[in-house]
Amino acid sequence: MKGIILAGGLASRLYPATLCCTKAILPIYDKPMIYYSLSTLIQAGIKDVLIICTEKDLPVFERLLGDGSGLGISIKYTIEDKPRGVGYAFILAEKFIGKDKVCLIFSDNIYHGRALKKKLQAGAKLKEGCEIFGIEVPDPEKFGIIYEKNGKVIRIEEKPKNPTSCLAQTGLFFYDNKVVEYANQLKPSARGEYEITDINNMYIKNGKCKLNRLERDVAWLDTGSHESLLAATQYVHSIQSLTGEFIGCIEEDSFNMGFINKDQLLAAAEKTIKTAYGKHLKKLYDNVAKQKTLS
Repeated sequence: MKGIILAGGLASRLYPATLCCTKAILPIYDKPMIYYSLSTLIQAGIKDVLIICTEKDLPVFERLLGDGSGLGISIKYTIEDKPRGVGYAFILAEKFIGKDKVCLIFSDNIYHGRALKKKLQAGAKLKEGCEIFGIEVPDPEKFGIIYEKNGKVIRIEEKPKNPTSCLAQTGLFFYDNKVVEYANQLKPSARGEYEITDINNMYIKNGKCKLNRLERDVAWLDTGSHESLLAATQYVHSIQSLTGEFIGCIEEDSFNMGFINKDQLLAAAEKTIKTAYGKHLKKLYDNVAKQKTLS
C-alpha cells in the first residue's frame, strides 16, 4: 500500500499565519505539523509516500524531509497548481498509485492512542473497498457526516446544514485501486470541488465501505483553525511531558518498524541533540545499545 499526504491548499482559515507558508509546516508544539501525518503512515507500515503540495512550498518540504532515505522510506512530491478538492488528489497521484492500494491522510489531522497502530496496520491490509475512520463530534455541520443503518454506512453528507448524525469522517482513508477509477468519474460539486465524500459514497453504493469508529482508545485532532492548533499543541505537550512518550516522532516510528537501524537512529538524534526531541532519540539509541550489550 502507498501513502498520500495532502499538504496543498491555501489554508486561508489560518491567515495571516499561513500567508507565507503552508500550514503543514506550522509547529504543533515541537514538530512541524506534517510530522504527525507522516508518523501515521509509517506506523501503518507504508514506505512509499507522495506529498501533494504547492509549487512555492515544495522547496520547504524537500529541505525538511528530502527523499525519505533518512527514514528508510521513499518520499516523492507532486504539485497542486490550484485547490480542486480532496478527491482530485487521486488524479494527481494516478501514476504514483499505479496498480496498488493507497492510504490518504490530511496533513492537518493528528491521531494518537494505544490502539492506533493496530488499527492502521489492519487498514493497510485492506483487500478491497475502502475503510474510513469516524468519530462523534459536537459540531457536525463542519464535517462530512456519516449516516448508518443496522450497523452499515448508508451515506455520507458533506457539511449538512441540519445533520441528524454526529459521526464525522476524519482525514484518514484506506482504498483499493478502484479509487483511481472513481476519482476520474468525479464532477465538481456545488462548491466547485472534487469531493472525497463523493468517492466514498461510490464505495457505499457498491457495499464496499467499512467504518472504523474511533472511540476513547484513539484521539483525533483536526488542526485547521487557530483554536485547534493551540489545543493540539497543548495536547502534545501534556502527553510528552507527563508520560515521556513522543507523538509524531518519525525517526522513532521508522526504527520501531524496522525501516532504519540504530546507527541511522543515532544520526537523527545528533542532528537535534540540543532539543528534547534529539535527547529522546539518543535515549532510545542508548537503551537499544545497552540491551544488545547485555544480551
